[in-house]
Amino acid sequence: MSVMRVAQVAEPGGSFEIVERELPEPGPGHVRIAVEASGVCHTDAVFVRPPSPGITFPLVTGHEVAGRIDAPGEGVDGWRTGDRVEVGWFGGHCGRCRPCRRGDFISCRFLKVPGRDYDGGYATHMVAPVQALARIPEGLDPVDAAPLGCAGVTSFMGLRNSGARAGDLVAVLGVGGLGHLGVQYAAKMGFETVAIARGRDKEELARRLGAEHYIDSTASDPARALEELGGAQVVLGTAASSEAMAATVDGLAPRGKLVVIGVTAQSLGVTPAQLIGDSLSLQGHPSGTALEVEDTMAFSVRTGVRPMVETVPLDEVGEAFARMLSGAARFRMVLTVGA
Repeated sequence: MSVMRVAQVAEPGGSFEIVERELPEPGPGHVRIAVEASGVCHTDAVFVRPPSPGITFPLVTGHEVAGRIDAPGEGVDGWRTGDRVEVGWFGGHCGRCRPCRRGDFISCRFLKVPGRDYDGGYATHMVAPVQALARIPEGLDPVDAAPLGCAGVTSFMGLRNSGARAGDLVAVLGVGGLGHLGVQYAAKMGFETVAIARGRDKEELARRLGAEHYIDSTASDPARALEELGGAQVVLGTAASSEAMAATVDGLAPRGKLVVIGVTAQSLGVTPAQLIGDSLSLQGHPSGTALEVEDTMAFSVRTGVRPMVETVPLDEVGEAFARMLSGAARFRMVLTVGA
């Protein structure tokens, strides 16, 4: 019997354990992937911790996966054994709901997420539907590719779909796991890029990543600072703080937009009066489809954008997870696997 190794959580809130399982065969329209690298994302913690509604345990999580196809299933066309592929947050759509019928696959009412709806990338192998596959371009290492399937595509597409044009003032709130990518993408897209963070310790890094301006939100009012720069056409809210995001709204230019990608359950304290006078808008932005992940990776290769990562072997997944949760990692944790 052929086996694979997985890092599973046996019950909600449990610890990771490395176990052997029988190597699965891909069904029709699916492929088996030999995992090479798997990102450790904050959202993984939502899946493995209580109450974990609707999630089946034991669970193998992970939705930032880079590897190679090692077995295509029946009816798979256009993908071959050995192809380098990425599977990100977008793990497949139903094709039947109203958003899917309109071609809005990322808004599928029955969206499949690897590591939540089926076993993900904390393993030597995983099985995924061909809908979820993004082709990794030459010149992109699997360790760098992995985080682009969620953190990368979310930041890239949030900016790409924001309506901002080259030369516009665009601010990135937060210089962390999402924000350090957002600053790079904003600069490479030709925006006059502002980085906003707490304290001065991230200023040097932000400028090195491409920011022309830096705002320390502990030393000055970020909205006023943005106004003094002429007003931001877009603020990309990557920090998981509703208070911090709301504090930037008055710094938007007329018809400016706050694009929210930092996840938090707190209410966003913005009043209608703030929005109406200058025709401001708030927009939530999800991740991206497999094709948009390909676009993200292609743009990253072309412009030199790369995530800042720390690598840990699969066997040390517990340590990687703890570093991610504590914020000690700078900025993305990636499990190196290799089948």
